[in-house]
Amino acid sequence: MGNQLKIEALTKAAFAPFGDVIETKDATLKMINGGTTERFHDLMKIDVADQNGHAIVSIFRGQPSDFPIEIKMVERHPLGSQAFIPMGKFPFLVVVAEDKDGAPATPRVFKAEAGQGVNYAKNTWHHPLLSLQNICDFIVIDRSGEGDNCQEFAFENSYFISQNKED
Repeated sequence: MGNQLKIEALTKAAFAPFGDVIETKDATLKMINGGTTERFHDLMKIDVADQNGHAIVSIFRGQPSDFPIEIKMVERHPLGSQAFIPMGKFPFLVVVAEDKDGAPATPRVFKAEAGQGVNYAKNTWHHPLLSLQNICDFIVIDRSGEGDNCQEFAFENSYFISQNKED
């Protein structure tokens, strides 16, 4: 099967070129509400103000994907960031690619574990949502407003993700 992609663990360091990992691990913790609530503070940068944009919150419902997963295309949002915060305790895959002269380079695949979300930085090439095993709802924080905020790119040759032996 053609261009194989390896699934990597989702860590803040590995994902930094593409945006933020949203998780409580190593986050700034503040006790609030008289000590009854833990606040994990400032977990991502919401960047949506270009061309009179504003933040919106939606729920996306991801349908489960079966291996092997074919990656035919990616998209990017040049005017705003886009955060995916799972509402369930299910893993999902994150496919991103660095920009190379206005087109995506070879994609990378990260496995987000329960308790992790991602925030794609503005202009980051990424594949649409890839839920695993179960239908999963996500809170999505992204941009609405003027301007063209979605560019798609179709790969000449598809990439494929097979399940890692340790998964």
